[in-house]
Amino acid sequence: MPQNPTLLICAIITITLALVFYTTGVWSEKIQGQLKRWHLLLFWTGFVFDTTGTTLMGKLAGDILKLNFHSITGALAILLMLIHALWGTVVLARNRESERISFHKFSLIVWLIWLAPYLSGMIYGMAG
Repeated sequence: MPQNPTLLICAIITITLALVFYTTGVWSEKIQGQLKRWHLLLFWTGFVFDTTGTTLMGKLAGDILKLNFHSITGALAILLMLIHALWGTVVLARNRESERISFHKFSLIVWLIWLAPYLSGMIYGMAG
């Protein structure tokens, strides 16, 4: 068990909430066929939970920064989530129907990339 089990539990909960909010936003947008404001709210909420959970996990790891599959894909995923939410904000602000309808293609790619560090973190945590 880690030195601070409460911090670990909080980190796991926030990362899992990121999964729930982000996945719901991405797949709702895909199913509905166009980007809506509430999808964007779910993207931003997922981003906040993911960033919070990652920060908490970093505190658990201490000053150790390992360059491995999980850390590289995790950093890429957070960056892509931010770009995704920012681009979604622009798309809704411009209100071009063609952009709102095609936005889901970008969403699915970002979501799939996001899953890599989520799953690798889960596997690494269980293995270790």
